[in-house]
Amino acid sequence: MDSVRKGLRAGDIEKDSYGRLSCTTCEESLATDNDPAEVGKVRVCPDCGSEWKELG
Repeated sequence: MDSVRKGLRAGDIEKDSYGRLSCTTCEESLATDNDPAEVGKVRVCPDCGSEWKELG
């Protein structure tokens, strides 16, 4: 699982002018999977199931 920054640099995900993240493969907005026991959030594509970790 890569970070959101790595995904943006690699072109796997893109950010629109409102700051929303979307998967470039499926062109779907990413959902947030928030586990209170872990630091940060996991952003998940609902179609392909790819995951990116968002710290901070």
